[in-house]
Amino acid sequence: MTIGQEFHVLGNWFIIHFTENEGMAFGLSFGGEFGKLALSLFRILAIIVIAIYLFRLIKQNAHGGLIASMSLILAGAIGNIIDSAFYGLIFSSSSYHSVAALFPEGGGYGTFLHGKVVDMLYFPVIQGYYPDWFPLWGGEDFIFFRPIFNIADSAITIGVFILILFQKKFFGKPDTSGQEVVDEQDQTEEDNGDKENPSL
Repeated sequence: MTIGQEFHVLGNWFIIHFTENEGMAFGLSFGGEFGKLALSLFRILAIIVIAIYLFRLIKQNAHGGLIASMSLILAGAIGNIIDSAFYGLIFSSSSYHSVAALFPEGGGYGTFLHGKVVDMLYFPVIQGYYPDWFPLWGGEDFIFFRPIFNIADSAITIGVFILILFQKKFFGKPDTSGQEVVDEQDQTEEDNGDKENPSL
């Protein structure tokens, strides 16, 4: 596909729309070439930290939901860094007028960690116009949901939402009150047994 090319999956509600961005989620950009490199390096560091944390969670038999949400975040981060790291090396930059060539003779459009991230999922579910009296955007068109994103963005977003919604369940202190009652009963039984058998 060329940049901007699209086809409709479910009418005007679900569209596959091909675009590229500098690497931030939902088509955002950050600080030119230096910002792109900094973002890529930050992503790699974040992937390492999340992977270590996830490994420890698994060893500690942490809550399955916590492990699943962290796995989604890690998978999404890896998916986007693959685009950033390698797409500039293996694809030509001609996507604006024709389909990009894979492994072009003169090399790709960018260097390592300077590739663009491919986005393709577009859900303009609600479309209309802001009323004229609406501050700042009065009379302008309104689209929900406007950002174009990819599956990696979705994985990160879902993982974060799961963490937020179930944080008390994932990070709350375990309820040990029941265990304390059992321990007290065991101690009482042992004391009674000692009274009945003084030789012990």
